[in-house]
Amino acid sequence: MAKDEIVWGILGSAKINDKVVMPMNAAAKCRVKGIASRSEEKAKEAAARYGLAVAYGSYEALLADPEIDAVYIPLPNHIHVEWTIKSVEAGKHVLCEKPIGLDAEQVERLIAARDKNNRYIQEAFMVRTHPQWLKVRSLIEEGVIGELRSVTGAFTYYNANENNIRNKADLGGGGLLDIGCYPITTARFVTGREPRRVVSLIEEDPVFKVDRLGSVLMDFEGVQASFFYSTQTHPYQRMQFHGTKGRIEVEIPFNAPVDRPTRLLINDVSGDGIAKDRYVELPACDQYGVAATTFAEAILNGSPQAIPLEDTRANMRVIDAVFRSARSGAWEKP
Repeated sequence: MAKDEIVWGILGSAKINDKVVMPMNAAAKCRVKGIASRSEEKAKEAAARYGLAVAYGSYEALLADPEIDAVYIPLPNHIHVEWTIKSVEAGKHVLCEKPIGLDAEQVERLIAARDKNNRYIQEAFMVRTHPQWLKVRSLIEEGVIGELRSVTGAFTYYNANENNIRNKADLGGGGLLDIGCYPITTARFVTGREPRRVVSLIEEDPVFKVDRLGSVLMDFEGVQASFFYSTQTHPYQRMQFHGTKGRIEVEIPFNAPVDRPTRLLINDVSGDGIAKDRYVELPACDQYGVAATTFAEAILNGSPQAIPLEDTRANMRVIDAVFRSARSGAWEKP
């Protein structure tokens, strides 16, 4: 009898679980059985908080459970690769928080592990399966704003907490891996291209030694994409796509709300020849639940993933080039 759902386990009790676990458990084709922590006490607290049946006192105990089909990994960045590989070697599919690796070479290791163990591995870029981003791409493909020429964007927040994991260099912290990666993946997704070269300017926090501010220009051969990110400025996020006949603005591109529709502002020329603003609304949804269902359906159907590791590798090659450019002061090729 064919399976009709994927049974999930959560590998770690990170704070992001507050956003992910319950939507995942409510998502179509998904059921979350339990959560693991290095501490049995923490695992029991987390299981009670999310209403899960099982608390595993170790990551190994969860991976040894034969009922678990897939694991979601919200562990610190620097051990994503380690536990992703351990998970697929235990026969589990993996949806891992971004960044799934710290550089392209690490993603190569994951591709090898995926192929060897015949399991799906996917980076949890929830924006890539959100309906608003599918709509942006389809509108541009339909020529609503003419020929795409430029992409501009920003993603910022303020976090100067010395104890926060995002400010710890040895744990894979820093702004580019945390939030700068979002304008990169969405620009690649919407254009359907890879940048041929990138140039960047990055500022490092003098105490934390992580990147806290960056400006990036990507050359997509005919489309110029630029964005800035910061972990120490006022919170802000926006993405704009400028074409020969109009523009599309994504109002809340990355932290899409779950309690109200998302909106795309479209400015184009109407029949009277005057450019006007109009909005396209997308129904409210939880992007974490959508991502879980999309991944589960790929596993159940044996169909291609929404974000295969080859795409993740391409994104990480751009990130690597951004870091190289900051050091060299020159254009770098991904």
